[in-house]
Amino acid sequence: MQHSSEIKEAILYIIFGVFTTMVNVTIYMICYDPLGNVLGNALAWLAAVCFAFVTNKEWVFRSKRWDRQTVTEEAKGFIACRISTGLLDLGVMFLGVSLCKFNHLIIKVLSNIIVIILNYIASKWLIFSRWRKG
Repeated sequence: MQHSSEIKEAILYIIFGVFTTMVNVTIYMICYDPLGNVLGNALAWLAAVCFAFVTNKEWVFRSKRWDRQTVTEEAKGFIACRISTGLLDLGVMFLGVSLCKFNHLIIKVLSNIIVIILNYIASKWLIFSRWRKG
């Protein structure tokens, strides 16, 4: 049964990853014209990280403890991972959009695919593995 549980987890991660990407891209599109590429991307990233923490903790990885110590420890790991992949995203956006002049939405979606994969690996094996299911 462990195999079907892991498949369900991966499917939920993909579903919430799509929602997280939608949050990220939507906020980016809203902020792009008034704030520009870099600041718009940073705000989009922040909104997506907040959304992803709650959905990953509760529904994907089923880390059910919400006491201050657990949430703080998970949030620190989650944020550290997301900062790393957020910096990667900023680098990809800077390289792809600002330097190479590719379409900003295409580069944004491609960057998010890479980020989602890296974040799954970190969340599953590092961040939420200790307090799963109770």
